[in-house]
Amino acid sequence: MPPIIPHRAVTLASVISDAPGRLHPHPGRPARLVVLVSGGGSNLAALLEATQDPAYGARVVAVGADREGTGGVAMAQEAGIPTFVERVGGYPDRAAWDAALTAAVAAHEPDLVISAGFLKLCGAQFLERFGGRYVNTHNTLLPAFPGIHGPRDALDYGVKLAGATLFFVDQGVDTGAILAQVAVPVLEDDDVDTLTERIKVAERAQLVEQVGRLAREGWRIEGRRVRLGG
Repeated sequence: MPPIIPHRAVTLASVISDAPGRLHPHPGRPARLVVLVSGGGSNLAALLEATQDPAYGARVVAVGADREGTGGVAMAQEAGIPTFVERVGGYPDRAAWDAALTAAVAAHEPDLVISAGFLKLCGAQFLERFGGRYVNTHNTLLPAFPGIHGPRDALDYGVKLAGATLFFVDQGVDTGAILAQVAVPVLEDDDVDTLTERIKVAERAQLVEQVGRLAREGWRIEGRRVRLGG
């Protein structure tokens, strides 16, 4: 039977796991979000706006990046949110970087880790620590067209519907359990740029909506299915 990973609604009892099988409730507070970025931070900006409403049920407690000078980190600093940067090139190998990133994120005790345009694949140590609470967004309707050229590949294939997928990250490339999807029609005159921009709008709205639901309702993962509530 596939493993079941339970997460209680964090507004009632937030679930933080600091080791496999160890769950610690934190009643009466919003979900703690750590957001990882690699660029300008448009998804981060949408999350920050949403978290201004106490009813949203979550707050961004830190923003991390894999490079210096990102707009997302600058945005967080302007908002008074703690930031950190862990460059792959600053470590002797990828495993050492993964360990450092894991420690940097764990220091902020997140309930959820959000990849908001984070362009690095996290390793085994990170996924062991944050498995079942690390979400990413991809600009196709997975499992179709994984990887970094999703909209281009979708156009080349001739699909009539593209879209975005929000999923919990696992060891594969865009293969984790799917939380939500939104469809975006492909227009006759679309090119990669126009399709990508329309997907981004839908993707951003979906991210904000679903992160809020995770925070307010809680979730569990049963095999490949994500169940909200309970």
